[in-house]
Amino acid sequence: MVPSGIELLLDPTILGRLLGGLWVSVRIAVLSLLVGIPLGIVLGALRLLPSRIVRTVLRLYLEFFRIIPTLVLLFLFYYILPRELGLQVGGETIAVVAFALWVAAEISDVVRGALVSVPTHQVDAGRALGLNALQQLRYVRIPQSIVLMVPATINLATRVIKTTSLLLLISVLDVVSVGQQIMEANRDTAPDAPFWIYLFIFVLYFVVCWPLAMFASRLERRTKERTHG
Repeated sequence: MVPSGIELLLDPTILGRLLGGLWVSVRIAVLSLLVGIPLGIVLGALRLLPSRIVRTVLRLYLEFFRIIPTLVLLFLFYYILPRELGLQVGGETIAVVAFALWVAAEISDVVRGALVSVPTHQVDAGRALGLNALQQLRYVRIPQSIVLMVPATINLATRVIKTTSLLLLISVLDVVSVGQQIMEANRDTAPDAPFWIYLFIFVLYFVVCWPLAMFASRLERRTKERTHG
């Protein structure tokens, strides 16, 4: 009797491999966010400096990571740059670096937008109290803008998690790559394996991303209520 794809998912070994691949995807996403978010906050704050050169450089940095597809970034960081620089770097490290720089670029724009949204009269009030630019940023701008940053940051986190599906292209054993290996190994014995494997991978991504998406939507609603309330 030819085994079905769903029977493969009931195999503890195969199930463990898929969950292990999911852990790789989540770990890379989390590390990228832990590195990229603080860097993005700093870059976003620097974009408020009066220096036109600094603002231009940071704007070009943002546009570079917005325009270049993530797939191209991964190929650039994994295949081209290490060869040109004579380095040997693992796929997971490359993925964290590439994603962290992308996250930093996106967060910098989120932070800049949130900071400039603080009413001018409140900034002027802080200046009148004798606060310097750094103190205004710390005590006036950031506390009032953080409610705007959090939902956008959570939405970005879900995007990063979903984008980890591209990691199979740089030889990282994420959940999609593991699924591909399982399907290839059982291509003749379980012809319907691709349907069940991909369905299970979809469920795994949904379980991870859906709570984050709902949390972000809830925060956005609360922010709107406070704004209009």
